[in-house]
Amino acid sequence: MRTKILLAAIFVAFLCFPPQWYPESVRLQLDGWFGARSYRALPASIEPTELNGEVQCPEDLPGWREAQTIAGVDIRRSSTCVADNPSAVAAFVRGTNNVSQQVLMDSGLTPDAVVKGRDLDGDGDPDEIHIRLEVVELNGSSPDLDVPIAQYSIAPGIMPGFWVFVPKTFGMATENFESIKARAMLRAPSPAIRVEQGDRIKITLENSHYMPHTMHFHGVDHPYVDAQGEGNDGVPLTSAMPVMPGGARTYDLQPRQSGTMFYHCHVQPQVHIMMGLQGLFVVEENRPNNWVQTLNVGAGQVRAPSVAVTEKYDREYDLQYLNIDRELNNLIQASSDPRVITEQMHNRYNITEASSDYFTVNGRSFPYTFRESLVIAKPDEHIKLRVANGGSEGVAFHTHGHKVTATHYDGVEINPSAQITRDVVWIASTQRVDLDLDTTNDGLHSYGSGVWLFHDHQEKGVTTDGIGPGGNINAIVYEEYLQDNGWPETQGVDYEPYFTEAYYRKEIPVWRAYAGELFSPAGTDYWMLVRLLGLALSLGVLVVLVFSRFTHRIADE
Repeated sequence: MRTKILLAAIFVAFLCFPPQWYPESVRLQLDGWFGARSYRALPASIEPTELNGEVQCPEDLPGWREAQTIAGVDIRRSSTCVADNPSAVAAFVRGTNNVSQQVLMDSGLTPDAVVKGRDLDGDGDPDEIHIRLEVVELNGSSPDLDVPIAQYSIAPGIMPGFWVFVPKTFGMATENFESIKARAMLRAPSPAIRVEQGDRIKITLENSHYMPHTMHFHGVDHPYVDAQGEGNDGVPLTSAMPVMPGGARTYDLQPRQSGTMFYHCHVQPQVHIMMGLQGLFVVEENRPNNWVQTLNVGAGQVRAPSVAVTEKYDREYDLQYLNIDRELNNLIQASSDPRVITEQMHNRYNITEASSDYFTVNGRSFPYTFRESLVIAKPDEHIKLRVANGGSEGVAFHTHGHKVTATHYDGVEINPSAQITRDVVWIASTQRVDLDLDTTNDGLHSYGSGVWLFHDHQEKGVTTDGIGPGGNINAIVYEEYLQDNGWPETQGVDYEPYFTEAYYRKEIPVWRAYAGELFSPAGTDYWMLVRLLGLALSLGVLVVLVFSRFTHRIADE
């Protein structure tokens, strides 16, 4: 009986063994004996699921996109889908102490957020500027909720943790009592700071965070110690103790040289800078009646450019790049205990083993970059791009359809005879480069109107957790290719899949937008499952029989 069962198990295993698993010579021999096998189709593809994507271009209900004059400040139109609060722009230009209560309320800023004082040189603009910044945590842990708060997304469903410098605001950190989404003013990157050459600047860090922080002004002319003899460089190792939680520290500056600079926290910089405590610092050339936009929240378009910029350029944009290691940034989501976070972040996390999972420009990844960070152009314009790389990796800044001219590196003008026009500009970590984007259609500076991408040409830079398109993809969009709602009129694919969380969770075929049925995941091959099940059962019987005979033989001996 046992022999019959053994032979039956061998026969079933032979029948169930998948033919494609045999060596080629065996398959050919079997075909010679029993005839060639008929074609067997692959299993059908899984039907594409219905997408429930976000609205690509939210409606501009408060009318922030339109050109307008507020508090005597002419604020340029923002052509992109999502725009900055124009009342905040006006308050940043005039000073929160120089606008009406209504403008201040509409801006969401406190009366002392940006205080502008006396005109010391009599040229029609203030020369005493006092800026107050706080520290805010985005997408951090909450003792009351099992989801991050205050939520800030860099792409659909992607919410790494951030620490950012923000202007002083009143009210809640979230949009309202029912929302856990961060209000618009609280976002990455930290705001670009603009001052005028020669101004007397005070910047007060009011540390509203649970960790020590400082501000270091990278490339900005400032004394090592202030008038009181206290360290003024923001470096705990040499200059000054960090600002402890609940404390405040005022830094004094009077920059003598103009240019595009940088600022960042210098406490455990390998962690704090990469968490988002960094921003552009622009020193504008001195001009009469030059009321500069002191803060540019989220970078992007400068809606009230300086006098010096408008002398040479038609538009101005700030662009700040950052690469994000999910292991680091998401540590603040694992615990709401600062002691645990400090241990994990500053002792256990090892930046020398870091990887880059997300890549942003102005705090967003594609497709959100198309909502708010597009560079809008017309033919025959000169557009100033101030580009900073706040990440730990270099950026190979590449423009489609254009070649840009680098005019300044790290705030220092390049001799005009040495300026280079190219379509890939290498930007090292913390380096800044000023670029002249010339839209003259001459086949060199511009190839003509269109929707032309620009991005980091290191291929991982255009992905989000390895999924493309994503990362820091952005575009130069000519006005004739821009829809009324601010979305570019593209000739390519439907963008709907990219506005779903499932796409970046890797649940949707990457070609869903134009070849979804062809490249949908393969369905289940049920006949193969039956064969494998039969093979497994027959092999199991064989193992039991052999083991049983072996144990009986040992017992007999």
